[in-house]
Amino acid sequence: MQTTSSFATVTTGTALKTMLQLKPGTTNSIAIVEWGISFDGSAAATPLKVELIETDVAATVTASVANDITKLDSDALNSGDPTTSNISVGTAATGYTASAEGTITAVRNLDGPQLIAPTNQFIHQFPLGQEPIIQPSKFARIRLLAGAAVNCYCYLKIRI
Repeated sequence: MQTTSSFATVTTGTALKTMLQLKPGTTNSIAIVEWGISFDGSAAATPLKVELIETDVAATVTASVANDITKLDSDALNSGDPTTSNISVGTAATGYTASAEGTITAVRNLDGPQLIAPTNQFIHQFPLGQEPIIQPSKFARIRLLAGAAVNCYCYLKIRI
């Protein structure tokens, strides 16, 4: 969460890496309304392989906190701390920049995989009624594989 300075970018590295992971609370599903990712490469090079997936196993991430979650509508603004019931946070729940991917046994694609140049960005807003759903006890991940490390921003806009 930015305060007196801008958002911090995170390096992609060159191994398969989850950049952002989201886990619903124990009793609710979450709809992904929009997702995006951008890179700060200064020269065109081999595109990064980027995917939005749902998995059955958590990556080990830097845990998000309530301030990392931006409330966009009146329902979210009036509902208090989203991490108390709507979104699970922790190193094996919602967070960013994974240090370990975990051993995944099942994957469901939530959107088509993308090849994105390191000098480019990708944003996809889902049509109303066609938003992918993250099931309770599952994990949504923005995951990528880069040929050369660059920095990135990525995000998920959700509806609970």
